[in-house]
Amino acid sequence: MSYPSVQLHIDGKWRPAATGRTLKVINPATEEPVGTVPHADRSDLDEALASAEKGFRLWRNVSPLDRSKVMRKAADLIRERADKIAAIMTMEQGKVLAEARLETMNAADIIDWFAEEGRRAYGRLIPARSPGVYQLVIKEPVGPVAAFTPWNFPINQVVKKLSAALAAGCSMIVKAPEETPASPAELIRAFVDAGLPDGVVNLVYGIPSEISEYLIPHPVIRKISFTGSTKVGKDLAAMAGLHMKRVTMELGGHAPVIVFDDADVESAAKIMVAAKYRNAGQVCISPTRFLVQEAVYDKFVQHFVDGAKSIKVGNGLEPDSKMGALANDRRVAAIEDMVQDAVSKGGKVQAGGNRVGNKGYFFEPTVVTNVPKSARAMNDEPFAPLALISSFAKFDEAVEEANRLPFGLASYSFTRSAKTAAAIGAAVDAGMMSINSFALALTETPFGGVRDSGYGSEGGTEGLEAYLSTKFISQTGV
Repeated sequence: MSYPSVQLHIDGKWRPAATGRTLKVINPATEEPVGTVPHADRSDLDEALASAEKGFRLWRNVSPLDRSKVMRKAADLIRERADKIAAIMTMEQGKVLAEARLETMNAADIIDWFAEEGRRAYGRLIPARSPGVYQLVIKEPVGPVAAFTPWNFPINQVVKKLSAALAAGCSMIVKAPEETPASPAELIRAFVDAGLPDGVVNLVYGIPSEISEYLIPHPVIRKISFTGSTKVGKDLAAMAGLHMKRVTMELGGHAPVIVFDDADVESAAKIMVAAKYRNAGQVCISPTRFLVQEAVYDKFVQHFVDGAKSIKVGNGLEPDSKMGALANDRRVAAIEDMVQDAVSKGGKVQAGGNRVGNKGYFFEPTVVTNVPKSARAMNDEPFAPLALISSFAKFDEAVEEANRLPFGLASYSFTRSAKTAAAIGAAVDAGMMSINSFALALTETPFGGVRDSGYGSEGGTEGLEAYLSTKFISQTGV
């Protein structure tokens, strides 16, 4: 299939950037350009801001029931178009087609869930101290939102923000990723085709720093939602703080996996291989630092290495590929440097460690053991198909390593002991812990981190609350 023509969407119109500026979109499996993406300038952003302000005044007054109807229709359109959207995503992002289709179908489920949850944004009545007094707490949409999303999940990262905002009654300007622009555009198209009023959602692309530096301080924007690196997130949060803007920050991680000696080792390895190499490891909750108790260390390493070696790497559009290309050449260079650094410090490559072929950004599923804490990969998020496995003796030793870094997004543990499960869940300082499974990022559950991994949650009722303001009204009879 051909790659679609990507345009901005502002005030109900699909159009190029005012200046006509474009940037090439590269297929990471072939390193060939497949299309272009427009770059918005300040005049485009001014139009988007005016549109979002107008759209908010309209959408906030649409009943939750009618908002839900539009959203449910958009979800149905996404399901109808899932095969087309998934192929587009694979062409521009590199993940295998099965993963792209799963992401697309999951987007429809997210929209449906928030469409219904928006009908249940309850306030409350507080008993008064005097007769004739009514004390009401009501929930109101916070206002126009600026959302900044990354390339690793081109639809998923947009839809969580957009669905919650629309369900709450907010309008939004989405700054989608330039490297993967067409699949989020198809998400927006589904909402437009479902009857979302003009101005409620606007889509722009461009130089990230220029767009964020203009949108965040602008008085029209009332909330910022960002998914990306910790460094950039801190800069944007600081900027928002200067203007007292509400923020949701979903930032980087470096997820520990703690495998105790009473765990089902074969099952743990199988689950974690699938989780580690999903989307070529380009996942913020990807398991990265594997801490395995000494008694089962060798057994776990063997099962995990066997699993990593069994994964076929190839073009995501090919049906037998199980792991696709990395998203860009920067990721290949980054993982090569990390592996070389780990080996130079004493790490041992048990699987992978090399680029695949000389065309496309492919890299082998890689396993490195005996990596010292001084290695860069043990401190900086790899965001690549790189698993780092080391052993531990005692419970406290594993906890100390799990909490050593400033990140606190996802964490995992495997044990058959209810006592150990309760203890490790309480001891690890992270926003999420999954025990004996990879059950994170479900639509109905909160998703977010602590410390350098961010602030606030997406998903669950917490995701909706992030787009609502609380108003208290005290009314006394005349």
